[in-house]
Amino acid sequence: MTRLRISKPVVDLLRDPEGPRDRQVLFGDTVQVADEKDGWSRVIADKDGYTGWLQTDQLTHDIPATHWIKAPAAHSYESADFKSRDLVSLSFGSKIHVLTETDRYLEIELGFVPKVHTAPISETSQDPVAVAELFLGTPYLWGGNSRFGIDCSGLVQAALLACGVPCPGDSGDQETALGTTLADGSAAQRGDLLFWKGHVAWVSGDNMILHANASHMAVVFEPMDQAIERIQAQGDGPVTAHKRL
Repeated sequence: MTRLRISKPVVDLLRDPEGPRDRQVLFGDTVQVADEKDGWSRVIADKDGYTGWLQTDQLTHDIPATHWIKAPAAHSYESADFKSRDLVSLSFGSKIHVLTETDRYLEIELGFVPKVHTAPISETSQDPVAVAELFLGTPYLWGGNSRFGIDCSGLVQAALLACGVPCPGDSGDQETALGTTLADGSAAQRGDLLFWKGHVAWVSGDNMILHANASHMAVVFEPMDQAIERIQAQGDGPVTAHKRL
């Protein structure tokens, strides 16, 4: 299979050509092309093994990333000047290849990105909850993986990948793969994960969770007891697992 790179800021991975979105990949993510037909490519994302269809012109040749976007989002400008025309916005987690740099900007194929919004590709974050908090207020988007729209499992994955921890794309797979299951009634602590059928949330502090959810249509803090009661009352059942990484 051929390895290529995502060339657009955010790209939907579709179940079928012209089908519904299952997940997303970001600028600089690498994928392996498994099949092609009529301007579409079925790809396997290197970051999590997720498979989906995208338009072939959303791919380009692979070059090694040198940096990644560590700010919630970053603009790329026409020149190394914040008053110049902004060309595109890149989400947290996007991977970039630096061509040249100045004191304050990195030149990439899409223009000039503020250096303060980036980190070397080898640098990882240490606190996944702190990473997830960068997405506070981000609109909820089913299958979303970016600062411009994200869902519950996307929020967990973005935070863990930024900390160098492998993470599947969907909450069911995350429940199976991540951490150690704690006994019912165990005290929750910051950095734990709570799972429901089809949902996942970070424990962010004393009786507080942080999650992307369709009730608020955003990434929000919510009292844990309130969320557990609300989710069960709306017919989505009880907590299925409390896990510690």
